[in-house]
Amino acid sequence: MVNPSDILRARILIVDDEAPNVLVLERMLRGAGYTSITSTMTPSTVAELYRRQRYDVILLDIRMPGMDGFEVLAALQALETDGGLSVLVITAEPAHKLRALRAGAKDFISKPFEMAEVLARVHNMLEVRLLLVETKDRGIALAQLNRDLQQLVQAKVREISDAQLATILAMSTLAEARDSDTGKHLERTRAFCRLLAQQMQRVPDDGGTIDAAFIDNIFHASPLHDIGKVAIPDSILQKPGALTPEEFTIMQTHTLHGAATLQSVHDAYPQDAFITLGIQIARAHHEKWDGSGYPDGLVGETIPLSARIMAVADVYDALRSARCYKEAFTHARSREIIANGRGKHFAPAVVDAFMLREQTFDSIHAATTDA
Repeated sequence: MVNPSDILRARILIVDDEAPNVLVLERMLRGAGYTSITSTMTPSTVAELYRRQRYDVILLDIRMPGMDGFEVLAALQALETDGGLSVLVITAEPAHKLRALRAGAKDFISKPFEMAEVLARVHNMLEVRLLLVETKDRGIALAQLNRDLQQLVQAKVREISDAQLATILAMSTLAEARDSDTGKHLERTRAFCRLLAQQMQRVPDDGGTIDAAFIDNIFHASPLHDIGKVAIPDSILQKPGALTPEEFTIMQTHTLHGAATLQSVHDAYPQDAFITLGIQIARAHHEKWDGSGYPDGLVGETIPLSARIMAVADVYDALRSARCYKEAFTHARSREIIANGRGKHFAPAVVDAFMLREQTFDSIHAATTDA
C-alpha cells in the first residue's frame, strides 16, 4: 500500500504552452496538497527535464506549436523503455485521446478542466506509479537477496562437498591400507585418470561425453575403485603368493561389493553424478575391451567410459609398483604392455591418450613413489 504522504510528495511536471492553463493546474494541485510541481511552456525541454528529474507523472498538452504532444511522447518513450512512463495528456479532441493512449500515454484530462477529474486522475496515476516503483525496488532487493542466498548455498555446498570428498577418500584409503603394497596408489591413479580424461577431451571422438564436470568427478571418484576390498578376507587380500581359482573368484567380488555399497548412497542422492561415476568405476574397472573381463563380461563401449579410463590408470600403476609376487616394472616395459593391450584389454581411445601423455605418467609416478 502506497503511503498518502508519498503521493503528495511525488514529482509532477506540467507541460502546456498556454500560461493560464499552467496556472490553473498548479493551483488545483497545490490546493490538494501536492508539494513538488514543475511546469514548462517549452515542449522541446521536456525530454531533458525528465532525463534529470524522472518525474512521477507528466501532464502533457497535445496541441502545442513547434513540437506537439505526440512528438514529446516519442522523445520520452526513447528515455523510458521499461514501461514506467506516466503521462496524462491534456486535450479536448476525442481522436487525440485514442492516438495518445496508443503512443504510450496512460490516461487523459479533458478541457476545460474540472478539478474533481484532474485530482482524481492525477491521484490514481500516482498511486499506480509509486506502487510500481515500490514493487520494482522490492524486486531488485529480492533479486539481490536471491543472489546472496545462492552464493551462500553454493559456499555451503562446496563446504559439504569438500567434507564428503574427504570422508570418501578416507574410506578408500582405509580399504587400501589393508593392502600394504599399494603405497600411494590412490593418489597416483586419480592423477592418471584426470590426465587421461583431459587428453581425451581434446579429441572430437572421445568415446563419450567429457567435459569439465566429468574430469572433476572422475578425479574425485577414482579412489572408490577398490572400496569393495573391505569385504575381502585378509587371508586372500594379503596372501603373498598366487591365488587359487576359488580365492580369485572371491577377490573378483570386490567389484560387486563396492558397487553395491555406493548404490545405497546413490539411492539417497540419485542426482549425484560423482556417486554415479563411483559406481561405474567400482563395478567395471576390471572389464576388458574384448569382453574377457569381470564381473559382467562387458564388451567395447558397453563398458562405462569412466571405467575404461580407470582400467588403464589402475593397470599402469600396478605394473609400476612392486608386489610380493613381482618386481616393479620400468616405465618402458609398462608402456609396452599397455600398448599391446590396445583393443584387447584396453579401449583404443584411452590407450591413444595414454601414449600421448606417457611421459607425464612417468613423471607423476616418480614424484609420488615412496623413497
